[in-house]
Amino acid sequence: MKKLTKEQLLNAPLLHNSHKRPTTRRDFISQGFMAGTASVMGPSILGLFANPQKAHATLSPDIEALKSACGIAVQGAGKIPFICFDLAGGANVAGSNVLIGGRGGQLDFISSAGYSRQGLPGDMIPSVMNPQTGLSDFINSDYGLSFHTDSAFLRGIQDKTTATTAANTNGAVIPARSDNDTGNNPHNPMYGINRAGADGSLLTLIGSRNSDSGGNSMSPNNMIDLSVRPTKVDRPSDVTGLVDVGDLVGLLSQDDAVSVMESIYRISDNKMDQVNTNVSSDAVIKEMVRCGYVKSADLADRFGDPSTLDPALDPDIVGPTGIFTQAEFDSDSEFRKTASVMKMVINGFSGAGTITMGGYDYHGQGRSTGEVRDFRAGRCMGACLEYAAKVGVPLMMYVFSDGSVSANGVVDDSVEGRGKFMWQSDNSSTAGSFFMVYNPDGRANLIGATPEEQAIHQQIGYMRSDGSTETASSPAANNPNLLVETIILNYMALHGEQNNFANLFPNHGLGNSALIDSMTAFEPIVNGTIGS
Repeated sequence: MKKLTKEQLLNAPLLHNSHKRPTTRRDFISQGFMAGTASVMGPSILGLFANPQKAHATLSPDIEALKSACGIAVQGAGKIPFICFDLAGGANVAGSNVLIGGRGGQLDFISSAGYSRQGLPGDMIPSVMNPQTGLSDFINSDYGLSFHTDSAFLRGIQDKTTATTAANTNGAVIPARSDNDTGNNPHNPMYGINRAGADGSLLTLIGSRNSDSGGNSMSPNNMIDLSVRPTKVDRPSDVTGLVDVGDLVGLLSQDDAVSVMESIYRISDNKMDQVNTNVSSDAVIKEMVRCGYVKSADLADRFGDPSTLDPALDPDIVGPTGIFTQAEFDSDSEFRKTASVMKMVINGFSGAGTITMGGYDYHGQGRSTGEVRDFRAGRCMGACLEYAAKVGVPLMMYVFSDGSVSANGVVDDSVEGRGKFMWQSDNSSTAGSFFMVYNPDGRANLIGATPEEQAIHQQIGYMRSDGSTETASSPAANNPNLLVETIILNYMALHGEQNNFANLFPNHGLGNSALIDSMTAFEPIVNGTIGS
């Protein structure tokens, strides 16, 4: 095997003799020729999620009272922030990262051959017990969800989170097939999450790609609402460029600029009362003019300080007390992308976001390439969880990929290969997705009165003994559209609103109420909206 440096493993394009030459944007992203960008999906929860010490309240009471009438979203929808990771190309999830077992849940172990297919040698499978402790050395449940102890995702998450954050996190896994090497998998749940109520004070949807879904994978056709088509955001400057407060802020202090704009509103309002436009829509025209001045004053109030939006200026994100060091932030575009998305979503400027990461079509590259890239993805996942903890708000984080891989039984004994089997080929049958829930008020409780019942709710569906998804184990197991519906159902359930799922999605394919209940992982962590 050709020995590559860690930098090459992390960022080098992936070349496959078995694949056609990359021609589409999706091909370039999945094989690492083009960076996947970040995506934030629209409005969600500014005031209710914001840190009280950072709240803006400089508008005069008379102007503040006009904002609702002018359609200015300040509090947002009050829903749980939602971030998903779209790992383009067919990343491994099952076995080597998140454990997926048989009918009894994650720890209902499959065969050694099944774990081998999922990249684990016989001496690293989770069913192997340490004779001194009677426990497996290869199971880590610090985050509620059970990972393989040497999972690159897990190691990355651990790198960016504290023990307190881990203690307040839980998760669930969904074994689910999807096609390999295609952007046609309708994996992206953004529009459905928005329909379920996620919204924000500044944006509706943002995506890492200029596509209808805003990400690498498409959205289900029956959920797409082009009136909230994602705006492309992939770096901090895109975030700060979303708001233009004009030249007045800069010439004056922020407070003085707000005062001037409020005065302009009052002068205009007084003049408007003395003017007759002589058109039938006189009142409507005047209201539009008045609201224009109110919105200008509000923008200066909320966003006149550049640090309000800029992730690079947020000490919780970058710097000595931040999640990323300055060197990490400056040197890695994936970290800057992640920071931009989580800043927007978790502070309530948007309701949900997609972070697309490219280069996950890593079979045939040795095991080391996948390990290094999975570790970086895990660090980005951990950053989102830790930032939610720092801000003090809940978060639902979803991870998916288009297809998956299987191993060939040949060990990669390089340092980064870690003695695991090499990924040989694409394999849609070993695919799965998972989501994690951070709750500042304590770890989310799994549904079920007994540990056995809870284990089944933590793994929605199951795998066969040979390490492949049992397609009859859940509606989501063989249909990406229904996988998206399952994620949206679980998002609504965190608000206690799962009973409204059929009303919002009347043509859903998840079956009757009993089946829907079986596909729900957690008890509610909020009642309808944050703060209610």
